[in-house]
Amino acid sequence: MTLRRITLRHFIALCCCLFGLFSLSTHATESASLDPLLAELGEAKIKDMEPILVKIEAVSDETILPLLRTLLNGNLYYIKAEKKVIGQFETNGETFYKDVFTNEINTGIDKPDVDKIRVNNNLRGYLRNAIARIQLTSKSPSVRENAVRELLSKLDDSTVATLERLYPYESNKKVKEAMGLALAMNTASQTELAVSNRIAAIETLSSSLENDVRNLLTTLTRDDNAAVVTAANIALEKIAQRANRFAFVDQLFFGLSLGSVLLLASIGLAITFGVMGVINMAHGEMIMLGAYTTYVVQLMMPNYIDYSIWVAIPAAFLVSGLMGVLIERLVICRLHGRPLETLLATFGISLILQQLVRTIFSPLNRQVSSPSWMSGSWEINPVLSLTLNRLYILAFALLVFIVLVIVLKKTSLGLNVRAVSQNRNMAKAMGVKTNWVDAMTFGLGSGIAGIAGVALSQLTNVGPNLGQSYIIDSFMVVVFGGVGNLLGTLVAAFTLGIATKFLEPTTGAVLAAILVLVFIILFIQKRPKGLFPQKGRAAE
Repeated sequence: MTLRRITLRHFIALCCCLFGLFSLSTHATESASLDPLLAELGEAKIKDMEPILVKIEAVSDETILPLLRTLLNGNLYYIKAEKKVIGQFETNGETFYKDVFTNEINTGIDKPDVDKIRVNNNLRGYLRNAIARIQLTSKSPSVRENAVRELLSKLDDSTVATLERLYPYESNKKVKEAMGLALAMNTASQTELAVSNRIAAIETLSSSLENDVRNLLTTLTRDDNAAVVTAANIALEKIAQRANRFAFVDQLFFGLSLGSVLLLASIGLAITFGVMGVINMAHGEMIMLGAYTTYVVQLMMPNYIDYSIWVAIPAAFLVSGLMGVLIERLVICRLHGRPLETLLATFGISLILQQLVRTIFSPLNRQVSSPSWMSGSWEINPVLSLTLNRLYILAFALLVFIVLVIVLKKTSLGLNVRAVSQNRNMAKAMGVKTNWVDAMTFGLGSGIAGIAGVALSQLTNVGPNLGQSYIIDSFMVVVFGGVGNLLGTLVAAFTLGIATKFLEPTTGAVLAAILVLVFIILFIQKRPKGLFPQKGRAAE
């Protein structure tokens, strides 16, 4: 038994050694066949370089990609004495050389020891296509798909031959569809082929939204064959119809994105306005404080930007919420029943907070960095991509709304808030501490405004006037939806956001805002209490 176990272990070890020797032998053979070509490349003139690159591509695999990319970027050099290519790189103003395959830094090399291998635009075009062709055999499906799409703009004979060879054996559906699209483009552009084959290829292209496909079809509308021209025009019309549908979706997304910002900015105002009847002109400055809190958190966590936003959200809620409680206890509580004086007092507070921020942070705008996981976009197809920061903010706004509804419906604070909003005197007679409810309500509304500031910091620069851009819109949302009604605030925010974004392309941003304001004025004439007016005692 022991003998069998030892024999098996030795057999496995022997196999591993043989595999390693085989890999080293293969690498050594490939390196040996590549070295003369690289030496030839380093000594060749620009006009003689493309045939050498063709040979290098033929005898190599993905391991040659660093060399081609270095040459494409203009950083490939040739050591004359050693007949060896090497890459030049710069870090912090310091120039150094390293092996393009192993990334091993070479010391003791001076500029007189090397010659730059220069490239022109023709060679750059060839290098891009060569890199894409090599990537067609990558193990990663996404790399293969991107490589095919990069080749669509220039389908030469070698590229088409490579695609025809790989197409039958491709297992990934998306990559195979991209390859089929490239081959259909090649078929449609070949004037010597049968017309029926070209028309069939054009019909295949009509399902694609790629820019290169549309450019090709536009070219085919000037073809000598009338049937091909007709087919190309029909295909372009189908593509235009699909593109218009996705453009509608894109506009809708931006409308929802604006609506989510309006929701976050106005939902806190809906609470304070609905419960306390206070017209808080300093609500925009609560948003501003939340944005500046995000900026300060990032200053304190410069090496953890990806996680800073999770610290900024509760921090902004606390900072703005505590400021709201402070304002309510020092000012608002002394002005109950005097709405005009409350409006003037909160307007003065807003000016004080703006000047305070200017004194501490200066009047200049501050840039807040977005976490890496919020950067970029989600590309659904070539004409529709959703920016990740707006997508996350939309989801975050809905989450905040749901949490707030749960707080108001399921907690004792929410019960007291609803009691005070319906009948303050009766709630006070039943033992509810209305002063405490007012302070907590104002703090809750201000805290949510601070969270809105965190979201806005990911979309725009942070400055002292940030809140002033949203205070009027917030009041419009609250009045349009129905004072104190959270569902109305939700519907109104998204309605106004979508309407604004659909009006902007035809009227412009300023006129769109004016038209929305005129609509709200006319709407209030018919329904003074908004979309969802409060009922029962709350309506009083």
